[in-house]
Amino acid sequence: MYEDKDVEIAGYASCGGCPGGNIEYAPMEMKKNGVSVIHLATGMLVGYPPCPRIRYFSEFIREKYNMDVVVGTHPIPENYLTTHTSLKTWDSRLWQELIAFALSDEETRKAYD
Repeated sequence: MYEDKDVEIAGYASCGGCPGGNIEYAPMEMKKNGVSVIHLATGMLVGYPPCPRIRYFSEFIREKYNMDVVVGTHPIPENYLTTHTSLKTWDSRLWQELIAFALSDEETRKAYD
């Protein structure tokens, strides 16, 4: 996604825990500081259970702040892929769309274990 671009990490914040109160304010502060893309952490995908609000958070940030949102900050580790595959966590089309950016080849996934 960023192969041909210079990228700078400008900040990070937690969601604030359920139900994600910081999602309302953190993007506004980041935008004020020049951030143009928000990445929602891979941890929101691989948790047990994954964040049930991640789709809504993505849509909210896009709508409210007119910012691009990418779900994932780094590749999903192999051990999480194995477990969630066994649990059928990501079998739906919605989850397949959500994890798409964070999927990678097996060698990379194993390096993140």
